[in-house]
Amino acid sequence: MDELELQGTLQDIAQHLKNKEKKVQLIYAFNGSGKTRLSREFKQLIFPKHNTDENVEQIQLARTKILYYNAFTEDLFYWNNDLNNDAEPILNIQLNTFTEWVLKEQGQDQNVIDNFQYYTNDKLTPRFDENFSKITFSFTRGDDSLEENIKISKGEESNFIWSIFYTLIQLVISELNTAEPEDRSTNQFDELEYIFIDDPVSSLDENHLIQLAVDLAQLIKSSKSEIKFIITTHNPLFYNILHNELNRDDKPNKYKKKELYKYQLNKREDGTYELIQQQNDSPFSYHLYLKKEIEKAIENNQLKKYHFNFLRNILEKTSTFLGYQTWGELLPQNNDGLPNPYEARIINFSSHSKHSSEETVELSENDKKVLKGLVEKLNKMYQSKLDDD
Repeated sequence: MDELELQGTLQDIAQHLKNKEKKVQLIYAFNGSGKTRLSREFKQLIFPKHNTDENVEQIQLARTKILYYNAFTEDLFYWNNDLNNDAEPILNIQLNTFTEWVLKEQGQDQNVIDNFQYYTNDKLTPRFDENFSKITFSFTRGDDSLEENIKISKGEESNFIWSIFYTLIQLVISELNTAEPEDRSTNQFDELEYIFIDDPVSSLDENHLIQLAVDLAQLIKSSKSEIKFIITTHNPLFYNILHNELNRDDKPNKYKKKELYKYQLNKREDGTYELIQQQNDSPFSYHLYLKKEIEKAIENNQLKKYHFNFLRNILEKTSTFLGYQTWGELLPQNNDGLPNPYEARIINFSSHSKHSSEETVELSENDKKVLKGLVEKLNKMYQSKLDDD
């Protein structure tokens, strides 16, 4: 049963999150319920402003303690408004220390491009100017012809901005996973305590949202330092995937599911807020949603690698309900009575795939055949449990 953890102001809730000392705190909240303001209150708690204006020095000092992404991050980017006069569409970056730090000082522009193409389209290429203050985009068509200076969609723009922040997180975790500070290539992150992520998925399409959630969870689990992560979202699917990815042990990364704490944030009519601890598997009918998504993908011939991840989550929940020791025991068996090792292996491989700019989410025809066959067999064997569980 879900429990009321705290009722109070956003400042109270920010203080509560700080006191919790968990590696990951995941918060679901509807739009308009204070998520973005909470991220700012938390940042203020970690590094209070000394006056009303954040000068460059204060921003740089704050960044040593906390990195945060929210709706205001996107406000740093804007398009030139002279398109009626046939001006080239250029995405401008307002002068700020954050992007200068990532792109100029850390030299992460190519990694940003790689991440952006991975989560959108490898035919869509951003190009920075030499000062990293303007970006243009080009698109390579099927006949290899190049369309220069295109205006990308709002979803692609949001993804590009998120890719800058996500690239920085990858860099931070990679550096801090080197145990001895003197062995790191930079010591700029040594005092970092928190990474706060507020709704990076407002405009992502569903397929890329799923892949991002899986990769973000894997990245967090790979972090060996003392950095703590707080993630807020209004998107049920993003919440559910993060929840299920982070809510199981990961032996290779020495990650324990007890390091995750789950909440729902609500705004009350009296203007206060309540933080509700999520005790159950999820506040949504997650496994039923996943089952329908797999079946829809099969019907439309749109199976992707992450659908194996969906299937494993369904198997895990069902095996627990039925009292099996492992979810592998639910797999169809060979004549010798043992589960089919190929089927178990391919689910493990696809579910634990790590992010790589070269890796594709597409499946081979043989992999699609295996997944379809597994779903059909499991439906026959456990239909009532899959629906009622």
